[in-house]
Amino acid sequence: MLSEQATPVVRATLPAVGGALDEITERFYAGMFAARPELLRDLFNRGNQATGDQRKALAGSIAAFAGALLDDPDTRPDVMLSRIAHKHASLGVTSEQYKVVHEHLFAAIVDVLGEAVTPEVAQAWDEVYWLMANALIALEARLYQERGVAEGQVWEPMEITGRHEETPDTVSFTLRRPDGRPAAAFRPGQYVGVQVTLPDGARQIRQYSLSAAPGRPDRRITVKRVDGDPAGEVSSWLHANGRPGDQVMVSAPFGDLVLPEGDGPLLLASAGIGSTPMLAMLDHLVVTGSTRPVTVVHADRSPAGHAHREELRRLVDALPHGSLHLWYEEPGAADARSGRADVTALDLPEGVTAYLCGPLPFMRAVRGDLLARGVAAADIHYEVFGPDLWLGTAA
Repeated sequence: MLSEQATPVVRATLPAVGGALDEITERFYAGMFAARPELLRDLFNRGNQATGDQRKALAGSIAAFAGALLDDPDTRPDVMLSRIAHKHASLGVTSEQYKVVHEHLFAAIVDVLGEAVTPEVAQAWDEVYWLMANALIALEARLYQERGVAEGQVWEPMEITGRHEETPDTVSFTLRRPDGRPAAAFRPGQYVGVQVTLPDGARQIRQYSLSAAPGRPDRRITVKRVDGDPAGEVSSWLHANGRPGDQVMVSAPFGDLVLPEGDGPLLLASAGIGSTPMLAMLDHLVVTGSTRPVTVVHADRSPAGHAHREELRRLVDALPHGSLHLWYEEPGAADARSGRADVTALDLPEGVTAYLCGPLPFMRAVRGDLLARGVAAADIHYEVFGPDLWLGTAA
C-alpha cells in the first residue's frame, strides 16, 4: 500500500510518467547495459531488446502496478506479479539485481523528466518501485525455496536424449539428467529456461513449455524456430546444433499456468506453438485416468504446420469426455474448419475454466468471446510466450 504522502503525488504524476515510460525504459536499458554489458549478454533476451518488446512490457508492468495501487490500494495485482516472478525465477534473477535496476531506472526517469522530478516526486515513485520490487523478491524467494535451491541457483546440465522433427520449423527434444536421476517434479503447463552458449560467447536463455506429462523418464520441450529480423538466437541454435548426446543448461520448472485440481470442466484453447503446455495437461489427464469434461480448441496455419497434430488427436480421443475442435487458416482439411478459431458456437459446460496460450490477438479474441458468453474473468487464464505485452489488460 502506498503511503498517504505518496498517493496524491503518484496520482498527479502518473499521466506524465506513464506518457514518458517508453522513452524512460529505452534510456534505462541503454544505460544499464552500458554499465553492465554482461546482463545483456547472459540474462536479457537480445532479440526482445532489438524489437523493443521488453521495453514495452516493462513500461506496461510499471504503469499497471502504479494504477493498481491507486485504484485498489488494499490489494495487489497478484496475477501480474506471479507471472513476472515465475519468469524471473526461470532466469535465476536475484534480489541484488533489483538494486541495479533501481539505480539505472531512476537515472533514466530524471534524465527524461528533468526538473519535474522534485524530491517529493522521486520519493513517491521510489516507493512505487520498491513496493513492486519487494513483492517480486518475496515471491521469487518462495519459488526458490519450493524448488529447494539457493537464490538464482536454478541451473543444471541436461543431456538431449532424443530429437524429432515435428514440422519443417518445429523440433521436439527429450532431456534427461546425465547421471540418470529423475528430474525435478513439475506441474502440467509449466516451462523451463534453456541456456545455450552462442558463437559470440553469449549465454542466452529462452523459456520452453514442458510438452509431455510429469513422471515420464525424460522431459520434453518443443522448439519452434523463430525466423525474421532478428531471428531467434536460441531456437535457431537448437535447430542447427541440438543432437542426442549434447548437453544444455536447463532451469528448474516454473510457471503459473498450471492444470487445476478437481473434476470441473476445462477449455484448453491454443494457437500455433501455444499448444505445448496444453499437450502436457492433456497427457497428464490421460495418464491419471481423468473423466472430467475437456474441450480442446486449436488454431494453426495448416495441418502440415501443426506440431504434434496426431498426438493431440490421440490424447483427446483417449479422454472419455474430451472433444477436439480444429481451425486452419488454409482451407481444405476434412477434420477442421477454415479461418480463425471461434468459440462462440461451442457447447461449453457450466462452470468451465479456460486456459489460453498463443499469439496475443488469438487470446484477446477468445477471451472476449468467453466473457461475452458469461464465463467469469477469474476463470480465464493465459500464458504469453516472451515479454507480456498484455500486462494489466487481463486478470
